[in-house]
Amino acid sequence: MITADEILSFDDGTIEKLIVPEWGNAEVYIRTMSGSERDTWELYASKAMERKGAVNIRAKLACLCLCDENGKRLFADGQVDQLGKKSSKALDRVYSAALKVNKLSDDEIEALEKN
Repeated sequence: MITADEILSFDDGTIEKLIVPEWGNAEVYIRTMSGSERDTWELYASKAMERKGAVNIRAKLACLCLCDENGKRLFADGQVDQLGKKSSKALDRVYSAALKVNKLSDDEIEALEKN
């Protein structure tokens, strides 16, 4: 049987490389969110959709998932608005990759919209 310490010691995140042509063919990385980060994003997304205006939903997910090759986040939570001012095409590219890496399905997004 596995122990709590063994579970906590696993590096169970994944990182995938993404090329963003809109940012000069920049090589960026997308990482899986921690459980706490995912809860934060889902709460943010559901509240945004409740207000009938999912402002910066892509930027918030990008902020949580963009990282360097070692998995260290590139953006702090306070930079969501700044990131949201970047090209929608670039943010869509990052958002789509983050959805895929984090196994966020269309059904989950729809459920957030309904709540």
